[in-house]
Amino acid sequence: MRNFKLTADGGSRGNPGPAGYGAVVTENGKIVAELFDVIGIATNNVAEYSGLLAGLSHINKLDSAATVEVAMDSKLVVEQMSGRWQIKHADMRDLAKQCRAAHDPSLVKYSWIPRDENSHADRLANKALDGGSAHKPEPQVQQNYLSERLRSSEVPTMLYMVRHGETILTPLRKFSGTGPINPELTEKGLSQAAAVAKEIAKLKPEVLIASPLMRTTQTAQAIAAATGLEINFDEIWFELSFGDWDGLSFEEVKEKFPDEYQAWLNSSSYAPAGGESYDQAGIRVEEALEKVAAEYPGQRVVVVTHNGVIKLAAQIATGAPTEAVFHIDAAPCSITSISIWPSDGLRALRSLNETGHFRP
Repeated sequence: MRNFKLTADGGSRGNPGPAGYGAVVTENGKIVAELFDVIGIATNNVAEYSGLLAGLSHINKLDSAATVEVAMDSKLVVEQMSGRWQIKHADMRDLAKQCRAAHDPSLVKYSWIPRDENSHADRLANKALDGGSAHKPEPQVQQNYLSERLRSSEVPTMLYMVRHGETILTPLRKFSGTGPINPELTEKGLSQAAAVAKEIAKLKPEVLIASPLMRTTQTAQAIAAATGLEINFDEIWFELSFGDWDGLSFEEVKEKFPDEYQAWLNSSSYAPAGGESYDQAGIRVEEALEKVAAEYPGQRVVVVTHNGVIKLAAQIATGAPTEAVFHIDAAPCSITSISIWPSDGLRALRSLNETGHFRP
């Protein structure tokens, strides 16, 4: 029995915008095919599925009885095609159905790989775009696209991100990630959680998700009590890991790790020892946004999460460079809202760091 390995990727310059895919098929370590093409105006998700579809279709023509090992850096596609994530939106279900029809699903296994291990397929996707798109769309094209969507009848998924309440580390501006400290809310933090819970209840949310750390759990419990919703815990909404810096103040890190601290200030790609960079965490947050839109199309979803995650979500929604996170901040128990249109993943930042009269 023949065995092929398939890596696939896709990208959209605008999300949505001019989109293309790339796929690499290998057998016994040798490249059998390099596939790439443009697909018109589409989103990253559609482009990624298109790369997978092209690769599976090509393999099926070579040998319909072959086994296939698919490796992609899109956790959304991998989890959905593996059956671990639900596919609630009709468009995404149709794409997944086409991929399953392209080659016997019982012969295909999926695994996630980091983005840097999928560079060959990524290069092909960009090659398609560079050859098939004379120029990147002007900014006003994207703005007009959003304006059209805002006037359309499609109901977006409304994501309301709530930062947890104050902990003992918050007023001291100490790094508080996923480390063993895992602080609880202070009395003030509990009061903040109760106040924002009343405000969230007015929005009539349908789904409540939370990072499973103690501070987010306590904040979500207040919201659950006010809304009657069950809490769905998901580690994808964890705060960044700050590694060796966890529990230290900015001044303490600056004193103990002066060179590393400066590198962290200067670049979103720098990760503290044992931690993760904003670039690394951004991949996870992008997947989290995709997952919410795919699983809860058109619904009002509250996510109780962390400052770093909210900053990254705002950066991603606006298409800003990752360094933009250094110019964004979310206060304890503030609300940041994003609209996500499930049909193609278009996002719009609707509010940032709302506190208003409900913050004690």
